[in-house]
Amino acid sequence: MTTLEFKIEINAPKEKVWDVLWNEETYKQWTSIFCEGSYAESDWKEGSKIHFLSPNGDGMNSIIFKKIDNEYMAFKHLSEIKKFQEMPVDDATQEWTGAMEMYRLTEDNGVTVLEAKMDAVEKYIDYFKTTWPKALDLVKKLSEEK
Repeated sequence: MTTLEFKIEINAPKEKVWDVLWNEETYKQWTSIFCEGSYAESDWKEGSKIHFLSPNGDGMNSIIFKKIDNEYMAFKHLSEIKKFQEMPVDDATQEWTGAMEMYRLTEDNGVTVLEAKMDAVEKYIDYFKTTWPKALDLVKKLSEEK
């Protein structure tokens, strides 16, 4: 796997950016860049399970590996979900099981830097290099509104 890194400056306090990232309504908006209608099911507590889902019930079974409010969130991806059911790890998923996805927020004088890192398998690298900047641009737009 390769770790991809993306970064954007946002003219908003980190608390606002955090809320845009993880508030149910705005989460659905910015993650629609990856999959229209995507959403997450979780209690959003460190150590808890989180399901990243598409409208048809396919997605990722993960855990919230580390959470520091308004600063850091890390997910560890465990297995696939198909039709709302967690799938056992098989040969196809073995290569990415344990992949990490991390978000870090740092603020200086009202400007927040959002860093996103994710482990990706070779066949998805080009896709993520295209979609992540678009998703972060939308997080910026949503965070700078109002």
